[in-house]
Parts: sequence; C-alpha cells; structure tokens
Amino acid sequence: MKNFMKTFLVAGISAIALTSCSDDSTTMPAPENIYEFLAADADLSNLKAAVDRAGLSATLSQSGSYTVFAPSNAAFNTFLQANGFSNLNAVPVDALKEILLNHVLSTEVKAANVTTGYVSTLAKGAASSTRNLSMFINTNGGVKINGISNVTATDIDANNGVIHKVDAVIGLPTIVTHATANPNFSTLVTALTRNDMPNFVGILSGTANSPFTVFAPTNAAFTSLLTELNAPNLAAINTPTLENTLKYHVVTGANVGSNNLTNNMNVNTFQGGSFTITTTGGAKITDARGRVSNIIATDVQCSNGIIHAIDKVLLLP
Repeated sequence: MKNFMKTFLVAGISAIALTSCSDDSTTMPAPENIYEFLAADADLSNLKAAVDRAGLSATLSQSGSYTVFAPSNAAFNTFLQANGFSNLNAVPVDALKEILLNHVLSTEVKAANVTTGYVSTLAKGAASSTRNLSMFINTNGGVKINGISNVTATDIDANNGVIHKVDAVIGLPTIVTHATANPNFSTLVTALTRNDMPNFVGILSGTANSPFTVFAPTNAAFTSLLTELNAPNLAAINTPTLENTLKYHVVTGANVGSNNLTNNMNVNTFQGGSFTITTTGGAKITDARGRVSNIIATDVQCSNGIIHAIDKVLLLP
C-alpha cells in the first residue's frame, strides 16, 4: 500500500527533579515502559486510570514491541458522555478491557512506517473468540483510525513499544464502522443508506441475527455494475432490486473467515438466495446468474461479523 504518512513532531519527555529536605537532590527516574509513560503524562491520566481498572497495567509494563494509540483526557470524557457513563467506574470492566485492547497492536509501528490499510488489534469482539478485531488506518491527509480518531502526536518511544496520541476513543468496530471507514466502500455505503432502503445501518451495527459475513463490493465493482446494467447511476436501480441485491451479499448467523471457505461451498444469504464459492486458483464467487466475482481481500474482523471485499456485485436471477 502506498505510504502517505506525514511526519509529526516527536514528543519530548523531560525528567522531573525533586529536591529533598537535605542538601542532597535526587532525580525521578525517567519513564521507560509504556505504562510508565502513561502515568507520567497528565493528559493521559484518564487512560492510565482505565488501564488500571481493566487490569492491563502488567501487559503494558512487560517486555514487548507494542503500539498504543493513546486517547487524551478530552477524548475519554467525550466517550463517557456519548455512551451515557457518569464516570470511568460506570463502564463494565470486561467492556473497558476490550475497548482498551482495541487501541493496542502487538507490533511496534513508528510513524514513518504507518500505511493505509488494515492491522489487527489485541481486542476481540462478540463475533469471534479467536479472531482479533481489525483496525483501518487511513493516511490520506493525516492519520485517521476507523474513520473516527485522528493521530495528534507520534513516536513517544518506550522500551516496550511506541505510543501515538489520538483525539477520540476507538470503540469496537462494527460492520458499519469498517464499511464507512474505508473509502473503497463508499458506493456500498451510499447504497445501504439510500432513503428507500431498510435500516441496513441499524441491522449491520447491531447484534440481532449476528454475526454477519458481508461480501462487500468495492467502488470499482459498482462502477462495473452500472455499465453492465446500462444504468446512469445508483439511483436508477429500483428499490426492490437494490434491496434484494444488497441482502444477497450478507450471511447471517455466521462469522465465516477465509479459512472456513471450502471448494464448491454453497452459501445461503440474508436475501434467501444462494451462491457458490470455489477456492481452486483463488477464492471466487459464482452468483445466481453464473457471473464470477473474485474475493480480493479477506478477514476484516468486526465486533459483530466479518467482511471480505469482492470485485463484482453479485446478482440474483
């Protein structure tokens, strides 16, 4: 992926000198690990308190090569207010732990090495107990995470990784979160949110009938569809056709990862129709019209399901 990363200022950490009652003076040791850096930064005190409450202080103190996207105090306050929590102690501990782990990568990624694309966090969602949640990083015009949180300071170096500050808490991503965060799915989002459609946003943000597996056509796939149908734009596709077509790309009640795809696999969809997946020579989908679509990206793990990108819109008979 093309690197659009812009360089940010490196945050400096200064030692705090304490003078004893005697003539001798001592210097407080400089922070070394990630947890110590959080404790030393007044603007990360809410994050430090959250880490303590979630029982993650040992994780962020131990040896390793982590990347932590650290929300500011203001970011935490906004998160609490938006979710109806009176204070940090009102957040259920298990939920708080997963939210915090959703800010942590298992590998150290310096600012110069950040690129647009998906990475895996240490968090897990309700859709899968074995798959870690995906994070989408967009470096076009700055660095934005999951479409909601901007990196504001970078490369605070610790002996067990690196910290980048962010201006919003990164909640557990749903299908809708990842669809809206990735600009390659903007036409799909436009289709899902058309005013004559069912509440697809509510459905794919929720847990009823979840987990979902979504085979998501890219923008280029929709452009090809309009050419194929000789339609001037998406608005020209009538309501029943668009609704059924979108439902035809969704599987309910299953988090189907790429490792679960098998040759000649019959897939029943939310719409009621089915299609066939083949894996010989690369994963492909044959729709009800016999048209073939390639699965071009896999395993975007969400809290309520999983997304695979495809290069052609699937059609019903």
